[in-house]
Amino acid sequence: MLPVEAVLPDLIAALADKGRAVLVAPPGAGKTTRVPLALLSAPWRGDGRIVVLEPRRLAARAAARRMAETLGEEVGRTVGYRVRMETKVSAATRIEVVTEGVFTRMILDDPALDGVAAVLFDEFHERSLDGDLGLALALDARGALREDLRLVVMSATIDGARVAGLLGDAPVIESAGRMFPVETRHLPRDPRGRIEDDAAAAIRRALAEETGSLLVFLPGQAEIRRTAERLEGRLPAETELAPLYGALDFAAQDRAIRPAAPDRRKIVLATAIAQTSLTIEGVRVVIDSGLARVPAYEPATGITRLETRRVSRAAADQRRGRAGRTEPGVCYRLWEEGQTAALAPFDRPEMLEADLAPLALDLAAWGVADPAALAFLDPPPKPAWDEALKTLSELGALDADRRLTPEGRALARLPLAPRLGHMLRRAASEGLGGLAAGLAVLLSEPGLAGDDTDLRERARRLLAARDGRSRDALALAARFARAVGADPADGRDRIEEAGAVLMHAFPERVAMARGAPGGFVMAGGRGARVEPADALAREAFLAVAGVTGTAENARILAAAPLDRAAIEAGFADRIVEEAAVAFDERTGSVRGRSVRRYGRLVLAERALGTVTEAQTRDALLSEIGRRGVARLPWEKGAAAFRARLGFLFGRLGPPWPDVSDEALAATLGDWLGPFLAGVRRPDAIGPDTLAEALRALVPWDQRAALDRLAPSHFDAPSGSRLPIDYATENGPLLSIRVQELFGLDIHPAVGGGAVPLLVELTSPAHRPIQMTRDLPGFWRGSWKDVRAEMRGRYPKHVWPEDPLAAQATSRAKPRGT
Repeated sequence: MLPVEAVLPDLIAALADKGRAVLVAPPGAGKTTRVPLALLSAPWRGDGRIVVLEPRRLAARAAARRMAETLGEEVGRTVGYRVRMETKVSAATRIEVVTEGVFTRMILDDPALDGVAAVLFDEFHERSLDGDLGLALALDARGALREDLRLVVMSATIDGARVAGLLGDAPVIESAGRMFPVETRHLPRDPRGRIEDDAAAAIRRALAEETGSLLVFLPGQAEIRRTAERLEGRLPAETELAPLYGALDFAAQDRAIRPAAPDRRKIVLATAIAQTSLTIEGVRVVIDSGLARVPAYEPATGITRLETRRVSRAAADQRRGRAGRTEPGVCYRLWEEGQTAALAPFDRPEMLEADLAPLALDLAAWGVADPAALAFLDPPPKPAWDEALKTLSELGALDADRRLTPEGRALARLPLAPRLGHMLRRAASEGLGGLAAGLAVLLSEPGLAGDDTDLRERARRLLAARDGRSRDALALAARFARAVGADPADGRDRIEEAGAVLMHAFPERVAMARGAPGGFVMAGGRGARVEPADALAREAFLAVAGVTGTAENARILAAAPLDRAAIEAGFADRIVEEAAVAFDERTGSVRGRSVRRYGRLVLAERALGTVTEAQTRDALLSEIGRRGVARLPWEKGAAAFRARLGFLFGRLGPPWPDVSDEALAATLGDWLGPFLAGVRRPDAIGPDTLAEALRALVPWDQRAALDRLAPSHFDAPSGSRLPIDYATENGPLLSIRVQELFGLDIHPAVGGGAVPLLVELTSPAHRPIQMTRDLPGFWRGSWKDVRAEMRGRYPKHVWPEDPLAAQATSRAKPRGT
């Protein structure tokens, strides 16, 4: 008896009473296969179907087979399944196991879910976008159309109270206990090492220490391949190695989860595909790398990158539970025991990581413009939601009021992401519907027909392939083509035109070559690259379908060549032709060009015959603003005049002008523009021009006040005229030899006498002696000590005991002595 059976009466009663329930049951409790069968006999079911949602196709097919075996039937009778590329149901089917994406299509096509008695959301802790959306739509349908619809959310690791609150305080039913105990052993690894090396070592150790088959969790397909390479020739003869990941065809996946033959052991190298809702007979040892590869979407760039991350504690528990499904087991974890507590409690919802354009389209088809109108456990993040609306608007799917357009309604009926649906419809109108349908399948089925960057090669390989997965993919492509009224064969002989088809799905990713081979810039302004040795590296234009990495250094994963003529024809309504006068860095001067531009891509340009003085001036001002005012040639005279104005503005404010970098940059056209006649290069602007432009900021009637309040020089008692430095941090500064101030009993000041100068008194050799803002105090105080020191150092100069009674001089001795 499976543990979950003890709580089935409570679950059935809760559904009869409340119509909603949350079932929390550990791995191995039997919830996936026992609950749907138990509900078949519930009185409220009548003849209605029970729909069970699984996050993955592999799990859906395996669950349906297991339930059918329990009934002693073939799949497709009482129990069937619907997944992408495969359906096994009949008129007799009463339990349908479907993937979450299939359920979304079901409820959008039939909001009342006629003929459905209950919907079970299995493994809801995975928090896929389709799972969250499916539950939100089911709750909305139940509230508005189907009060009798029963809903069950099931998981081994979930915040039951939070989900229960989302379901309107639904009862939470917990099934305690795992089928068999699992011992946990930790094998800490060096984070600087290769995970495949550590995984291979752990596998060899587990084979020596334990009996039974092994399930090994690795981040992705590449690590699975490299781990297998390290085990080649080093395994016992009776051991079978089986990879398991989403890109395998169904037959290969089935072989991986099939029990090992008698007297043989199996090592299944798997991604997270085997994490939940799956029992692999004979597996009693799990090796967990603690890593998973997940997509992360950046709304600001429109780029989805793959990240390798630590799994959550919930995911680690799910993986560990795979070891105790059929007998007591062992789980080897490749990390320190203490690190488990530092793992995130639950997986991060896909809602917070994904491109939300498909969600936004589905909600618009449901009649909802604001996602807050539906019950989501985690609402869509605003940046990603806004980017999704922008994408749909650019595809012509939404109008200004965020309602579906005719194009949007057509896209919503297609079982494809909005971009791919738009591509398919556009291609069908041009006789390329079959080609577009094949490309849509290639882009939505990871790993199908290889991983070449050039999608033309993948398309050729798909058409030539004879394996089961490829045949299923071509059948799906045929359904896509027929859905838009196209013949599946349309365009299959025109694979070279793949780029012209793809560009309509990703218009902002049309890319033009730049720099060294392999470098490209996309119409949206982002840089991207392929390896220089790649066949696409020397193409002039690409239609980019897949890209990952940072915005500055994105890597192209999937693309096809494109020519300028296709861009001109396909985006005629988006191409602009403009006359532009701008600074040309190559020539260092202003040039006029006529430019044909698609987004940030310059498709063609030619020199303008004439450029007006005003256009040249505006281009120069734009370039100066880009460089910054500080880079203008502020040589001595212009800088000094600017400092005087800055002093007055700081002391008195308007009407004295603000001449800070920020203020001058904001008013370049006003103060500098009138003085650029005949100038075509920024480096032709001299300091005299700058000084003249600044003087023009001071009206005639203020210029006398300028010289009075902020004089440029100080007239010393000696007869010398010395500059005042207004640019110092400590205020206006006068540097002067001490002898030139003899007889002066008033401290020098500016600002109408309100601002004492900071006087730097120097020796005859112009070396600083003392700084003061109190010259009379200096004569009566420090002078005695200065005189004693200076007389010995400069004996040819006069050092009177009473400087106030002495004659100021700039010479060694006064004349006549």
